[in-house]
Amino acid sequence: MAELTTLARPYAKAVFAEASEKGAFDAWSADLALLSACVADETLVGVLQHPSLTATQQAQTLTGVCGDKLNEAAKNLVTVLAENKRLALLPEISELYEEMKAKLQNTVDVVVKTAYPLSDEQSEKLSQALKARLQCDVRMSSEVDESIIGGAIIRAGDLVIDGSLTGKLSKLAEAMKS
Repeated sequence: MAELTTLARPYAKAVFAEASEKGAFDAWSADLALLSACVADETLVGVLQHPSLTATQQAQTLTGVCGDKLNEAAKNLVTVLAENKRLALLPEISELYEEMKAKLQNTVDVVVKTAYPLSDEQSEKLSQALKARLQCDVRMSSEVDESIIGGAIIRAGDLVIDGSLTGKLSKLAEAMKS
């Protein structure tokens, strides 16, 4: 995974620079999401990896599948990636690009796992508390995971706050062993 990130980073930076120059952050997000979805499709990957296809044919196939939804710069990116045998990096490029975009826009994506669905009031209170703690705008999504019994697990990038009952029980068991 670290190797993929290392390989994808220069491409993500180039895309980010292009988006900054043109003010097309959302358009690039959409293009990268579409391309990532395409290269994640097993059938299309089988076609793209066929040994008889040249890099140009791979790029044309991928851009053809996407149709008119890609801008010219995105098509150029596909061509460069195909020439360098790096089409598989598109999901990682997209992820890195989204991280750079979020940092620029001072936003963070937060995933909250709870044992039960959060009410709108609870979501709003939690969102405001996270906004104050992280000092940035918060885009929150929630998931229900009954295995955590109670409480919540909050993930915001590298930050993980485990306030779940399962997590507290694990810490207690570990403390009792030592």
